[in-house]
Amino acid sequence: MRLRVECAPAFNYARSTHTTDILLDTSVALSLTPAPRNGHNKALFTSPEAQLTLDLRYIAESGLENVPEPQVELNLLDLSEKGHKGPAVWTELELREGQVVTFVLRTPPEGKVPPQAQPTHKTAEEMGIPYEKLVAGASTLRSLDDPILTKTLLRELLEQTNNYWNAWIRRSTYTGSWKEAVNRSALALKLLIYEPTGAVVASPTFSLPEYIGGTRNWDYRASWIRDSSFTLYALIRLGFTHEANAYMEFIFERVRSRDPDGSLKIMYTIHGEKEFPEEELTHLDGHKGSKPVRIGNGAIDHVQLDIYGELMDCIYLSQKHGRPLGYDTWVAVRDIVEYVISHIGDPDLSIWSGGPEPTQTLHLLQGMSLAIRCISQYSHWYAAGHDVVSRAPHTGPPSTSHPLFIYSSPRVAIDRGIRLAEKRSLPCPRRTEWYAARDALYEEIMHKAWNPEKRFFAQSYEDLEILDSALLIMPLVFFSTPSDPRFLSTLKQILLSPERGGLTSNVSRLPPLYTPQSMLKGSAQGLVYRYDVSKTDDGVGGEEGTFCLCTLWCVEALARGGEYDKAMLAKAVAMFEDFLQYTNHLGLCTEEISDAGEALGNAVQGFTHVTLISAAYNLSRMRTKSGAWF
Repeated sequence: MRLRVECAPAFNYARSTHTTDILLDTSVALSLTPAPRNGHNKALFTSPEAQLTLDLRYIAESGLENVPEPQVELNLLDLSEKGHKGPAVWTELELREGQVVTFVLRTPPEGKVPPQAQPTHKTAEEMGIPYEKLVAGASTLRSLDDPILTKTLLRELLEQTNNYWNAWIRRSTYTGSWKEAVNRSALALKLLIYEPTGAVVASPTFSLPEYIGGTRNWDYRASWIRDSSFTLYALIRLGFTHEANAYMEFIFERVRSRDPDGSLKIMYTIHGEKEFPEEELTHLDGHKGSKPVRIGNGAIDHVQLDIYGELMDCIYLSQKHGRPLGYDTWVAVRDIVEYVISHIGDPDLSIWSGGPEPTQTLHLLQGMSLAIRCISQYSHWYAAGHDVVSRAPHTGPPSTSHPLFIYSSPRVAIDRGIRLAEKRSLPCPRRTEWYAARDALYEEIMHKAWNPEKRFFAQSYEDLEILDSALLIMPLVFFSTPSDPRFLSTLKQILLSPERGGLTSNVSRLPPLYTPQSMLKGSAQGLVYRYDVSKTDDGVGGEEGTFCLCTLWCVEALARGGEYDKAMLAKAVAMFEDFLQYTNHLGLCTEEISDAGEALGNAVQGFTHVTLISAAYNLSRMRTKSGAWF
């Protein structure tokens, strides 16, 4: 089999120059034969401007006695015509059965290695000792991050890595259905954790388009406050308390270091920093020509009041399953609830960070209410949790409109505040005012956000004709019951196709046997959009695919409703199993899916995976509870 291997690092997003040298590699233990024609070399990439150095090493081996090791010869490759600021390297391999080449790209240690730490076969022969023993001795003279690279070392590292991940996933306490999908999502979530701070990054990638050729290309390499409740819920439900406690410490540190006005950023860097400046890299083409390529995220400065609902929900959940918070932290949490109450009427940019003008959505109000109530009892509202990644920076003028989802989130915030205070018997001097604010907000939502003619909750107070799939979390956060006629009517509307006024696309590929024939008859059974971009001006423009998390929210909403209607539960099972067909061969999810089933947006998307865990857990629980066979 002929293979061509290229390695082309682009330092500082291809903005910094670098040099490339092919040098004799003294860090690799060599076999006696066959010897590379020019010695065993490595490639050294050096960029003083980026203050970074990389080297590319390799080990060639054969697993069969009569098959020689493959030959590897590194060559320089000029890619300057494609915008690269320094040479790449390439090699062509002719591999036969049993032959293996392992490449290792690393940041090499600084400093020179003494001659006695560079073993050779000639030295071993002169000393009259086995070469393997000389290698072992030489390794003790090198730094721990620069051992002699041997076949044995590579096998040991691979085995240790496999053992680590197998041991980690065996700690999972999940026993429900779709265990393979849940485990793959748990592994993805673990890989998104930045160990030094406990932060969970939304996605390790940036600027992958939400629509091929479109402009919705964002950088998600940060940790969103909105992710907190859903992420913590997933970790706790699977039994990963160590990661949950580390993440909560990251969250509490953000609470303790909030801005002078008492507010929080909607996101932080993995180090906890409050600045994540957005830039457009005009010299890069982007995936399949989708421009602009962005790094950083200007939405970090957005005002999104719904985050306080998720935050308070997260804090309450942590108090049920993690370390109790101290008095000083409680005072900081209490101040957040007061901040929420004092800003209930403020406009913001909604859960999706979109729109040409700040508005007041239902999610904002729901979250604020949750924050206030959260300081009291957790398990009745946001048992499933949720998370959303912000979008483009807002540049429009202020507004006085009222997005519905943003309104419902403050109520969640208030509610969790009340619950936490009561459960932990913590001092709450303004308890009565919290109750009044929560209840008033609930009544306001029910009166101002409800479209009585079309019978669904709308995206905002000002436009009762616009649907938003963020409304699907109303029963997930226990803002409403899953059997509430108003919510069921909203759910039914969302499940219609966009042509019929709904938000569901891609009709299910499952056979008719699995299609329930009750109140949901005739609705599309597939993937769910955030909202209809042709009807909602989100300030970005362009098209986008269906949102994976919205589909999973819909699954969980149907599952919860399935406690009272088995047809809804059957619908949820079919929809969830259909969704799993869109994951890749490793069970990984992106942010969005196109109408053609193509992965869109950044990947791996942590939000999607924690939502999948929550949906699978609750769907499995409801199916067991109902004794359903499907």
